[in-house]
Amino acid sequence: MIQFDYRNSDVSVVGQEHGLNIAQEFEQYKDRIASIIGDLNKRKDKPEQWLQWMNLGYNEETVWYVKEYASLVRGRFDNILVLGIGGSALGGIAVTEALLKPYWNLLTPEQRNNYPRIFFLDNIDPDTMSALLDILDLKRTLVNVITKSGSTAETMSQFMIVKDRLEKELGEDEYRKNVVATTDRQTGVLRQIAEQEGYKTFVVPDDVGGRFSVFSAVGLLPIALVGLDIDEIMNGIKDMDLALKNTDINENIAAQGALIQYLMDVKKGKDLSVMMPYSSRLKYVSDWYVQLWAESLGKDTDKDGNHIHVGPTPIKALGATDQHSQIQLYNEGPNNKIITFIRVGEFDTVLEIPRIFEYTGIGYLGGKSINDLINAEADSTRVSLSDYARPTVTITMPKVDGYNVAQLLYMLEVQTAIAGELYNIDTFSQPGVEQAKNYTYALMGRAGYEDSARVLQTKIASH
Repeated sequence: MIQFDYRNSDVSVVGQEHGLNIAQEFEQYKDRIASIIGDLNKRKDKPEQWLQWMNLGYNEETVWYVKEYASLVRGRFDNILVLGIGGSALGGIAVTEALLKPYWNLLTPEQRNNYPRIFFLDNIDPDTMSALLDILDLKRTLVNVITKSGSTAETMSQFMIVKDRLEKELGEDEYRKNVVATTDRQTGVLRQIAEQEGYKTFVVPDDVGGRFSVFSAVGLLPIALVGLDIDEIMNGIKDMDLALKNTDINENIAAQGALIQYLMDVKKGKDLSVMMPYSSRLKYVSDWYVQLWAESLGKDTDKDGNHIHVGPTPIKALGATDQHSQIQLYNEGPNNKIITFIRVGEFDTVLEIPRIFEYTGIGYLGGKSINDLINAEADSTRVSLSDYARPTVTITMPKVDGYNVAQLLYMLEVQTAIAGELYNIDTFSQPGVEQAKNYTYALMGRAGYEDSARVLQTKIASH
């Protein structure tokens, strides 16, 4: 199991002004936390609670269908192209970047065990998108288009371009074999198109928001298509879910993390939450975390209708890289952050530093390993921050594999849900995002948004 260490957020390490008396806070909040955990687990099976993500680790039917399809198309494609944005892409990116061999797309087919390369088009920059489509052999590319509503402007504009190119290269009938859609079970534009065109489809479950969808077909399908072991991933989720059902905050690491993040914000004014893994393979876990934390916790009103404008701002960083770009600020700038380190116990590779240049000031490095160095960097940065009274917590993963990555992501999802309850907000809504989406529909001429378009054009001209 992954480990959670909160000692460097305690008053005994970072002082009374910036630290928490954690034992005292755990005691004070133990009943509230127990109630939140119990309530989340009671509500997870009820419709319209948006908690179905808590059941995804047990969805054997989806796992079976995903594995069957991955086996069926094995060897037919050289490339997987995922079209999606936000939660439709970030989970898949985080897991594949963590679990595939580094530089996967640069490896030979033999080095990839003849599994395909994988590309995520998670933005609509025309230069990047055009360049990728120009270098891919679309005849040998399986396109996975992901959007629950089917009306996501970014994803569907991508798909319209790709579909047009596929049809021109493969013909009106054959191109359909190169498309698989992940969307709503019954409704939406993409569901309608998929049924008309005859695409293979997978379902985005009801009551699962995009940022919580990584362990549904949204994430599992791309993961399986490149040969990763989704049974190992499911086992990690199930074991972590069992551990996080424990209502005792002293035994529940998601509850501990949620409470510390919450109290650092509301009691200590630390409204910036930095996620800093010391592993390049976990770099995109920070991107995924940023969306999870920002969309879930950044809210205008609470459940009682009070305008509160809450939400810690998540920041992504990478150790040791960002020691050279951010730590100066974190140590000596405003003390308004809590930093979460992710430390890896055992890397897949041991990379020795040769004993050369012993006559110089770098000779001390010889005979050590890069493994020693990166973990020394993590430990020294953590201690350095505590010297400056900057609070941190540390998550330690035994190794970067499917079991532990799944545990990490699921733990962070539960931590987010508990934090939302502490803030007394609707964790699963995103009205601020919907506003921008509606403005985009108006500007692009979607029917029914004509009045909004006129108002918007006036605002844009005046701004």
